[in-house]
Amino acid sequence: MFLKIKHFKRDFNKWTLLIVALSLFLAIPVFSILISLFRGTGEMWEHITSYILFDYMKNSAFLIFGTGLLTFTIGTSSAWIVSKYTFRYKKIIEWLLFMPLAIPSYIVAYSYVGLMGNGGTFVEVLRDFGLSINRIEMMNIYGLIWVLSFSLYPYVYAGTRTIFQSYPSQLKHTASLLGVSEKKYFFSVALPLASPAIIGGLFLVFMEVLNDYGAAKYYGVSTFTTGIFRTWTALEDLQSSIYLSAILVILVFILVLIVKWLRGRRSYNLTQTNTNQKNANNTVKISGLKKILYLGILLIPILYGFILPLIQLVIWGLQTFDSMFNYDLIVLGLESLILGLSTALFVVFLACLLIYLSKWNYFKQFNVFSKIATLGYVIPGAIIGVGIVRTSKSLTDLFSFQFNFEIGHLVYNSILVLIYAYVFRFIAVAYNSIEGNTLKLGKNLSESSYLLGFGEIKTFFKIDFPLLKNALISSFILVLIDVMKELPLTLILKPYNLSTLALRAYEYAEDERVAEAALPALFLIFLIGTMITLLNFKLRENKQ
Repeated sequence: MFLKIKHFKRDFNKWTLLIVALSLFLAIPVFSILISLFRGTGEMWEHITSYILFDYMKNSAFLIFGTGLLTFTIGTSSAWIVSKYTFRYKKIIEWLLFMPLAIPSYIVAYSYVGLMGNGGTFVEVLRDFGLSINRIEMMNIYGLIWVLSFSLYPYVYAGTRTIFQSYPSQLKHTASLLGVSEKKYFFSVALPLASPAIIGGLFLVFMEVLNDYGAAKYYGVSTFTTGIFRTWTALEDLQSSIYLSAILVILVFILVLIVKWLRGRRSYNLTQTNTNQKNANNTVKISGLKKILYLGILLIPILYGFILPLIQLVIWGLQTFDSMFNYDLIVLGLESLILGLSTALFVVFLACLLIYLSKWNYFKQFNVFSKIATLGYVIPGAIIGVGIVRTSKSLTDLFSFQFNFEIGHLVYNSILVLIYAYVFRFIAVAYNSIEGNTLKLGKNLSESSYLLGFGEIKTFFKIDFPLLKNALISSFILVLIDVMKELPLTLILKPYNLSTLALRAYEYAEDERVAEAALPALFLIFLIGTMITLLNFKLRENKQ
């Protein structure tokens, strides 16, 4: 016991205190929900458990299963083809396979109603070919699975493609010598070795499915997230919405445990015996019927995830251009961009702070607090919003009753509350990316700097920062994209005088003015598409 106290005194420093304080501050929404659970259920809770809760659970589980199955199929097949085969326009196709991320899923949902509904663009094309079809019903759970799958498959595709491209050429060569066919090699060797990336990508897909509000609400599918909003706004029962949030948090952590169990302790590392034998040498040029088949497989997700929704939005945009394109739209775009840029800057700064406070803190048991601070990405935005509203209410009540001072207008009209929510929601995006790059740097450079008499902060700016510059820029762009697409958090916490392109598109669609939603949506897609292109360029630059 005395030895533990002695070690605590030795290892505890100012960085330890800072990491605990910062982590607890960022994780306030989670603690707020946990504390609120002890206040008992709300007035409508019995009604929810008797008549609605089962539908929320059933629909959310079915969405996860259906979207997971489809994104796995699309993502892995696309990743395998682009990583193992050479064909004309390959670089363009690789870029286009990422582009569905530029269109938020709720905007894809709106466009599909215009494509497949009565008199829809796609339906009219089919009728021109002689098919007597009036409409293709999309506004149900199966249509939602379709929309979410073609919007989210890049999460599986990106990581899986990277793994496939990293396979040493001798792996395929050894399999061929053993008489293993290409089909068997894919299913017995390549796919199992890529399972960490596939599982990680699917986990991100599941989190996005659980976080979705706009598409599920528009298609009339009852999920946990739509239920949280409905309970809070329509039923006016914040406490019951907190209990729904708690159930959803439990579901999320069950998924986290399943992911950890699936990954297990197995090693997936492949030793490259000859560093000159890159995967590029193992790509095969395809032609003939095989080329047509594989290009067809690649064009399916590009067509249904990006081109068709974009065509419908462009048609609506041209129809409403005169009435919708004005100075206010440009200002709205600039406001969205400024909000995204400022949030991304805060997120990258705080992610670096958490990472380096953990490195500078000698009491390593306290580093668990930094992991608590990065829980936001696995918690749907609606839950974070509810937690912050509960915290804000408690804070305003405290000042009102104890100090007779009203601060409600300062809290609810402040953009800082929304930025704080974004930071907690997306800090894991930057944290994981930057932390992975800091591990590659090792300790030798920084320890040499300490021996020369430089402190931690000066060492960071002189040595680590220049080496991490590309990782910081990539993380900044990723966070910017996520912030500009985010809907649930913005709906809950935005100040009265603030709007974003995502929110404006949602509001028009909610008012059954879907065509008017096209120009804000196209503006948003243009900005996000530009960011994705920059990110793609940065990743290629890093490879070279």
